[in-house]
Amino acid sequence: MTAFDLHLFNEGTHSRLYERLGAHIIRRGERRGVHFAVWAPNAERVSVVGPFNGWVPGVHPMQPLASSGLWTLFIPDLGEGTLYKYHVESRYHMYRADKADPFGFAHEMPPGTASVVASLDYHWNDAAWMAHRAQAALHISPVSIYEVHLGSWRHAAQGQSLSYRQLAETLPLYVRDLGFTHVEFLPVMEHPLYRSWGYQTTGYFAPTGRFGSPQDFMYLVDRLHQAGIGVILDWVPSHFPSDEHGLGYFDGTHLYEHADPRQGFHPDWKSLIFNYGRNEVRSFLLSSALFWLHKYHADALRVDAVASMLYLDYSRQPGEWIPNPQGGRENLEAIAFLRQFNTEVYRSFPGVQTFAEESTAWPGVSRPVHTDGLGFGFKWDMGWMHDTLRYLSLDPIHRKAHHHDLTFRGLYMFAENYTLPLSHDEVVHGKNSLLGKMPGDDWQKRANLRLLLANQWTQPGKKLLFMGGEFGQRREWDHDSALDWELLDRPEHAGLQRLVRQLNRLYREEPALHELDHDPEGFVYLLPDEADLSVAAFMRRGADVGSEVVCIFNYTPVPRLQFSVGVPWHGVWREILNTDALEFGGSGAGNLGFVRTQPIELHDQPHSASLVLPPLAAVLLRHDPVATAAEIE
Repeated sequence: MTAFDLHLFNEGTHSRLYERLGAHIIRRGERRGVHFAVWAPNAERVSVVGPFNGWVPGVHPMQPLASSGLWTLFIPDLGEGTLYKYHVESRYHMYRADKADPFGFAHEMPPGTASVVASLDYHWNDAAWMAHRAQAALHISPVSIYEVHLGSWRHAAQGQSLSYRQLAETLPLYVRDLGFTHVEFLPVMEHPLYRSWGYQTTGYFAPTGRFGSPQDFMYLVDRLHQAGIGVILDWVPSHFPSDEHGLGYFDGTHLYEHADPRQGFHPDWKSLIFNYGRNEVRSFLLSSALFWLHKYHADALRVDAVASMLYLDYSRQPGEWIPNPQGGRENLEAIAFLRQFNTEVYRSFPGVQTFAEESTAWPGVSRPVHTDGLGFGFKWDMGWMHDTLRYLSLDPIHRKAHHHDLTFRGLYMFAENYTLPLSHDEVVHGKNSLLGKMPGDDWQKRANLRLLLANQWTQPGKKLLFMGGEFGQRREWDHDSALDWELLDRPEHAGLQRLVRQLNRLYREEPALHELDHDPEGFVYLLPDEADLSVAAFMRRGADVGSEVVCIFNYTPVPRLQFSVGVPWHGVWREILNTDALEFGGSGAGNLGFVRTQPIELHDQPHSASLVLPPLAAVLLRHDPVATAAEIE
């Protein structure tokens, strides 16, 4: 730890602390061993304990590094796989505790809580992917994300979760076959409570040991990259659990968290909140973020619970929170940290992106820091998710009274760079599965789910679908059970999967469906107000004239046999998607592959076409400028 490292650490700008703190295998002179370093400024004594000294404090005392608050020690003849903790004796309150290493690269399998000495040596084989990523322009490219909980995607024959290496043999092929561009993993960082799904993180520099070693997880990322699949990691800088071996009360003081529970305790998750105003804590969090991008080649970070960071009164009643120095409810220190985080990520890793799970009307979440934005690349559109699910859960007879749920997004859809999420949060805690939310009999439920997916894939914005939604998982997600893959033996569920594959193909191949995702020029309402019929129509545009795709939705089980829609070009329009097709499990109603236009102005367009609009279905049309004369006639 150099003087310059200390300077950066103390001013809150060090973003590579994982190269200095923690346990590192080194050679000192003729002896190989482990160098330990930990931050505990209010400790009277710190020692390294482990099986090598019988877990007895004081046998291997650490030395303070001047007045820096850092403690260091080199222990020869230790190596990879060694279990260890820091025994911290505070100068306050007679506090004594064995602490896991905040910078540990690996930790014991829960319920064990020790850290594990681990190297991060790995030979990567994703150079082509990394070079391509640096030049990628995701904002004008298709981004279709398959959200995965690693422990419950599939299980082995004996019923246990797949390892990282087993996942590497199956997950990349499956995701590529369905046409997704990215996977997003629920937090892989070590967490003691499995049912927290990783959102109660203790190991901010370690993938969970439940599924293998650090190198095993690297291998999974590597194989995904070789298959052309990007990797997004959920990252949780908003709160952390109070387990004694973790960060809480680390040196007998509230080192990482706020001391006042009105600032440092989260009432929703019964967890601790980082003190973003402490420089060293910001260095810790910045280093954690960059660690996953650097050492594990992650392509993006999705930041969890951003709203809880932005507002001091989040989930609190009057008197349960402390206003900022200006008297407001905004957490100025967290805002500054998020801007610093995004600035550092984009500066250090060209081609990497950040996503914000942010559910409020906070302005400029995905706008640049220099324009007073938070600097994220994308923001989850929770409004679209709630409105659309609420609408589609209604019996179709009642939908005409709630048509605004479909169209309200038009008021704000380009205010941010949006991702449209149908995430794990929507299929747990009694909310039912996506299929289970839909009204009607089995056929109608599947038809409504096809409508939901078509709505998602054709709206402006990137896409995210939680595992199981692609084939119509019937029951709620259970983190202890694998998905019900046997459903794919049934043609109606296999049809839903085929639809997702086709939606992803069209999303990639049709520029109109992705090029102008964040540009008002990319979207035109053709029929926003047809509430009585519960029909909606809009047109997507690409950067080039003539790339338009017209999207028409029938949200009732009543087929519309001569439904007219305005279009910009004369001639033949191909039916490039019909969610009622037999191959998707529909009734097979449609337009025999194309429709012809008439020189009749409609919906502010110079031409119109009459088509069959099947029940509970979406139809997508694309102009064919080289259609044969016979087709035009």
